[in-house]
Amino acid sequence: MTGTGSDVAGTGSDVAGGEDSGPATSLHHVVKPTRSVPLSVLDLVPVGTGTTPTDAVRGSLDLARHAERLGFTRYWLAEHHGMPGIASSATSILIGQVAAATSTIRVGSGGVMLPNHAPLAVAEQFGTLGALFPGRIDLGIGRAPGTDPATARALRRTAGLLAVDDFPEQLAELTTFLAGGDFAADHPMRGVHAFPQSPAPPIWLLGSSGYSAQVAGMLGLPFAFAHHFSSANTVPALDLYRRSFRPSPGREHPYAIVATAVVCAEDDERAEWLAAPVRLAMLRIRGGRPGVFPSPEEAAAHSWTPQERAAAENATASHIVGSPSTVRAGIDALLDVTGADEIMITTNVHRLADRIRSYELVAELGGLTPADPVAPAFAPVGASRSQ
Repeated sequence: MTGTGSDVAGTGSDVAGGEDSGPATSLHHVVKPTRSVPLSVLDLVPVGTGTTPTDAVRGSLDLARHAERLGFTRYWLAEHHGMPGIASSATSILIGQVAAATSTIRVGSGGVMLPNHAPLAVAEQFGTLGALFPGRIDLGIGRAPGTDPATARALRRTAGLLAVDDFPEQLAELTTFLAGGDFAADHPMRGVHAFPQSPAPPIWLLGSSGYSAQVAGMLGLPFAFAHHFSSANTVPALDLYRRSFRPSPGREHPYAIVATAVVCAEDDERAEWLAAPVRLAMLRIRGGRPGVFPSPEEAAAHSWTPQERAAAENATASHIVGSPSTVRAGIDALLDVTGADEIMITTNVHRLADRIRSYELVAELGGLTPADPVAPAFAPVGASRSQ
């Protein structure tokens, strides 16, 4: 769950392509799930060393097809801007491509950063997506820019940044447009409507603090929390969400997704090797030197100062990294502490093959039921070249 702060931008990158990860092996004799909840995927469409944005986008289409086959519930795409290592700036376009490449998995935004967009434009985009893919689109909304202040100003074409107090008004405009309603007689947008009109996608609020948690609860909306980069706030925010929750049409009870970073491999040592580049990527971001996602070899070759290592380890302390049994224990602990209704996993490693393998292992240890393949209704752009 991203887009609620700039820190997350440096944590996600991957290489599209790479070597075959090899055949999956059964884990049922090793790991048994102690509590089953839906599992979903969060994708930043990362761009790694030695690859291009085209590779990254095609890799994400491949990953989405695997996620659907493995039985994951949702596939959400983040919104970030000004990041060489992330190709998910045009989120609604990518959602359409992923939905076209799949047939049953829910596809959505994790999320659309509402201050960057006119609510009418978002309503038009997601109305179109809803018309193309009925019943499969989620609209996750965040209130932070997902980028630096200068880029945010360029996106909004205004010298000032929108204040936090503007978010409820923006959200109210968006929900009115999506519902096909009208504004009050004295509202400046009275008589303005979003087209095409289609069944409105469910709105989720995203957050990394208590603000969005409380708003989501008061509006009776489902909530998704960015545990992967704001773990200290996870439990307080979820508690506030549940205490604040008021039933709304179609939702009688609170529903919380917790997004967490996971890297799973056949053993702990391999998983730690694959996860090491995240720390280097975060170090570069926080030092004002964003770039493409580094390889494990680059991470191993970096001369870490004690201060750098401590800062990077602290920033990734909540990440779940290891063998299937280690990851199972980590997810169980997260469920015990948060009471999450669903876990959304972001896996940031250098090679696409390793990324897919991690999701395969997590799907099996989580007891997911593989789906029967169904041909997608539409062919995504470049599909013939990315197969």
